[in-house]
Amino acid sequence: MSADASDSKSKVIVAENIVQQIVSGGERIAILNGLNLAIAAGESVAIVGASGSGKTTLLSLLAGLDSPSSGEIMLAGQRLSSLDEDGRARLRAGRVGFVFQSFQLLAGLTALENVMLPAELADRADAEKLARDTLTQVGLAARTGHYPYQLSGGEQQRVAIARAFAAGPEILFADEPTGNLDAATGAKIIDLLFALNRDRGATLVLVTHDQQLAERCDRVLRLNAGRFDV
Repeated sequence: MSADASDSKSKVIVAENIVQQIVSGGERIAILNGLNLAIAAGESVAIVGASGSGKTTLLSLLAGLDSPSSGEIMLAGQRLSSLDEDGRARLRAGRVGFVFQSFQLLAGLTALENVMLPAELADRADAEKLARDTLTQVGLAARTGHYPYQLSGGEQQRVAIARAFAAGPEILFADEPTGNLDAATGAKIIDLLFALNRDRGATLVLVTHDQQLAERCDRVLRLNAGRFDV
């Protein structure tokens, strides 16, 4: 199973010889061990594997939320090792969306305010319009003034997806986007993710245990003991 995208498309994510290690009990443990990966613009890729195989760690590295022990990552044409933490945040603010399994909504903000936040960080003057339009697209036009505690799990995840898409990112990362949802709600979230991916043309990179979700992606990459199965 190749981790390389077609050469005919521009690659928006490139990872070269990625190693990630942690120290536990005085012992150095390799979570990722020499990974190489290339993902094309507009492609959808699922990363699957057993618990503890390094899926979420890899997603965090690709999104620039963490730095590898060694190796290089290019994200949207930028070499992440050349950017400090503020530089990586600026890159994400304009070009990257992230959907977390635990939603990560800010409890003190309404649905509208949560969705506006990334667009505001990207200095978009039309942040409120973008947020309202995206909430309408995910079926939550009537819930803009509600706080997270007033929303169901499925509604909170739709807000999280709207927040990730509102600023029009080139790349969307999603970590177990259906993991905390019942089957029916999860199926709706899957349909929503791929509809937004199709309509907006964003590259989609998913970590999932959901085989149905994985099979809808253009490629499925399986992590095993810190490496891709081939």
